[in-house]
Amino acid sequence: MRVLRIIGSTDPATGGPIEGLLRTSHVMAGLGCRNEVVCLDRPSDPWLKGFPLPVFALGPGLGRYGYTPALRTWLRAHAADYDAAIVHGIWNYSSVGAWRGLSETRTPYAVFAHGMLDPWFRQANPLKHIAKQAYWLALEGRVLADAYAVLFTTEMERLSARGVFFGARFKERVVAYGAADAPSGGSGQTEAFRAALPALGQRPYLLFLSRIHPKKGCDILLAGYAHAAARSGMDLVIAGPDQTGLQRELVRMADRLGISARVHWPGMLSGDVKWGALRGAEAFVLPSHQENFGIAVAEALAAGTPVLISDKVNIYNEVRDGGGGMVAADTADGVADLFRRFLDLDGDARGRMRLAARRLFLERFDVRMAARDLIALADDMRRSVRR
Repeated sequence: MRVLRIIGSTDPATGGPIEGLLRTSHVMAGLGCRNEVVCLDRPSDPWLKGFPLPVFALGPGLGRYGYTPALRTWLRAHAADYDAAIVHGIWNYSSVGAWRGLSETRTPYAVFAHGMLDPWFRQANPLKHIAKQAYWLALEGRVLADAYAVLFTTEMERLSARGVFFGARFKERVVAYGAADAPSGGSGQTEAFRAALPALGQRPYLLFLSRIHPKKGCDILLAGYAHAAARSGMDLVIAGPDQTGLQRELVRMADRLGISARVHWPGMLSGDVKWGALRGAEAFVLPSHQENFGIAVAEALAAGTPVLISDKVNIYNEVRDGGGGMVAADTADGVADLFRRFLDLDGDARGRMRLAARRLFLERFDVRMAARDLIALADDMRRSVRR
């Protein structure tokens, strides 16, 4: 079986969708399902060098939206080579272009929402939501209405998406999602991370590993750390790409709070350095205001690292009930509460939480379960065409 993945960008700095695409594709290949990718990147973009899947880069498109007629043309010519297509994300031309191109073929498609239908965005930017509603009525809603299914990674994400936009109905499907298991070589990985961040020395640390973006709650992370954890002897590592220029403001905030010497900004981490950061952390912290899943949360669990997350991360019930971490509100007080409760644990309790984190990953968030769900989805789509 051959599945086409359609995504706006394969740049790893864009976050979870491309990471999930790559990890599930790798496992699916081992189960006899070949995945190929079409994107709106430039063929010369550096992250495409050595890309692990067959990839067709059709950009550049126009602006951030990425409009290019090449996508529709390519799909009309090649869609018959695939049994099914999966579109990753909305609100850029990859979804509308996929709809336009595939609607002229017999190849069915599904759309991964990837958290982009969450009501938080409506609350955070009401004017932008009005513009999106108009676009939804004109195009995006039709993309989802004509899809075989719109995919959600948790029941909470599925339910919260209902009613965010009016004017189109679509079929919903919840599929498993997860991360690849932590690779072997733990001690070498932790040494690689320490070597990459010499200012940290051998001090214990709390780890934020995600995009530096307003929705991730970086400001309340700093405030909560200053109020509850800065005197604990643990440093704070804030690792990830800064796509909006927010880091400059956060650095100034850390200075005002008097914690600059305890906060480290290593940028985006990958490979052994990333896994070393996850393995060596006392806890992983993600106080997001909106998070449909959180690949980095699952990776931390895979590394056996407790996770301290907000109740806006849609897998928070699983984390809390599975004992792999702690949950609080997405406020500065909530983050401070997370830190206080975690720091109050003795060594034995933290050790039990590490074991629970690892167990939770294996039971709920291993990428192999996600790959099997996507193969079942693709098979259902293929069968739907034959009827």
